[in-house]
Amino acid sequence: MNTAYDDAHGTDSRNLDINDPLRARVAQAVAQVRATTPLAQSLTNFVTINLVANAQLAVGGTAAMHYSGEEAAALDHGASKATYINMGTLLEPFRTEYPAAARDAAEHGLPWVLDPVGAGAGELRGDILRAFAATPPTIIRCNASEAIALAGIWHLDGADARARAGVEASDEVDEAIDAAHALARFTGGIVSVSGAVDLVTDGERDFRLPGGSVWMTKITGAGCSLGGVTATYACVADPLTAAMAAALHYNRAADSAERESNGPGSFQVAFLDALWNTTADEIAQSPIYVS
Repeated sequence: MNTAYDDAHGTDSRNLDINDPLRARVAQAVAQVRATTPLAQSLTNFVTINLVANAQLAVGGTAAMHYSGEEAAALDHGASKATYINMGTLLEPFRTEYPAAARDAAEHGLPWVLDPVGAGAGELRGDILRAFAATPPTIIRCNASEAIALAGIWHLDGADARARAGVEASDEVDEAIDAAHALARFTGGIVSVSGAVDLVTDGERDFRLPGGSVWMTKITGAGCSLGGVTATYACVADPLTAAMAAALHYNRAADSAERESNGPGSFQVAFLDALWNTTADEIAQSPIYVS
């Protein structure tokens, strides 16, 4: 039982049955990544690229980091099974390179994960995000403010389209529920919103995932690396299972790392170790509240 969660969200949510097939799919995804080391290529930002790659390796995957639509196409023809695009640090050439990478993933029938970092800030960022609407992501991994801003950029009905900008979330996860639903229905995929209690939704069902550590906010790249790990899981699992496995894996690893750490620096090291050591059963048996 999670009393804090129950107090905040009432009785409309229930903890997912321990024998629910979704839990088995999550455990299978964790085991399959570790057994097959799938490659999810990443077009990610300069500031956090090292942690993104290390986190993908720590969960059992393979990393390939670049910024080229042409290279994305070459990898899609070869080893890559999913693509991750992160909007954290942009250069003018990305105006065409990033949408090209998204189009190529869609043309090859491969999943791709979007982290719309700083959605709502600047013309270049807005132009790239608007271009993605033509080949929508399979999974959107974001914070609450980014979900609200992206729904506004795509002019989605039923979403709160208030202007938002910046990397850090200024909204709580509950404020982004309508936006997350609208985004999921538009893309036909999954939206994963990180917060004190994470939200994963397909637009109809909401899954709340408590856990994690406040120290995740004290290291650079926690959210970005979660996007990369989500893409790793998308190599082997359906979008809902992939998003759930990644978020649950992060929550359990962060719980463990906080117990072993003395501050943000030691936390980051312990967190990578915990990504490696946390078992499939520990991840799959995590609290999952459904509404």
